[in-house]
Amino acid sequence: MPGGRLTQQERQQIALGLADGLAYAEIARRLDRPTSTITREVMRNGGPTTYRADLAHRATERRAHRRRQAAPRGSQAPEQAHGRDAEAVREYEEAWTTLLMQQGLPKMMSRVLTCLYTTDAGSLTASELVQRLQVSPASISKSVTFLEGQGLIRRERDEGRRERYVVDNDVWYQGMIASARSTAQLAETARQGVGVLGPDTPAATRLENIARFIDFVAESMTRAAEQARDVLYAKPEATSGGPAEPGSDR
Repeated sequence: MPGGRLTQQERQQIALGLADGLAYAEIARRLDRPTSTITREVMRNGGPTTYRADLAHRATERRAHRRRQAAPRGSQAPEQAHGRDAEAVREYEEAWTTLLMQQGLPKMMSRVLTCLYTTDAGSLTASELVQRLQVSPASISKSVTFLEGQGLIRRERDEGRRERYVVDNDVWYQGMIASARSTAQLAETARQGVGVLGPDTPAATRLENIARFIDFVAESMTRAAEQARDVLYAKPEATSGGPAEPGSDR
């Protein structure tokens, strides 16, 4: 975490802020911390309604103790590919997991999806996920079944006939299109209210304006997703003279 680990006093301030109904951003501002740090702290310790500073502090100490016990004595963290900082990678994975949980995904499913997102291959076997996440095979099986059912991952067989779980880039496009369709349904429902409440009434005018706004947003989302779809499959350009300047012709 930027600025070091949260102290017990800071956790108490977080608990007080939550009790006062403050937003994560405001709590972060008062503690001079990134909003993501506060969000991750709260979400991994019960959420805003059940967060307790003392329990959160003890839980953090237990996690740190387990990590020290898990590492062989005298050894360092496993070397990361491409010279990555292992601690920075772990913090980033926690941030991704927290974000997915905020979107409504269960914690274990969020961890599995984050693991797949952040691996270079974009795919892992069940045993690789078990090893990386240090959980039971049953937890992985349940998670991948759920994620596949939601269209967030897919299964495939490698040359050794092992089943691999893959994150497909196109899921972002499909998700945006599905979101646009769901949003459009809100507009349709709002317009139904115009007839029910009577034309030219204040309530009907409000609903019609809402429907027009939602229509515009949904159409813009669909158009933007279709125009940007190829970006999901863009490859880094191989250059001999360094990176290209923005707007330059190659």
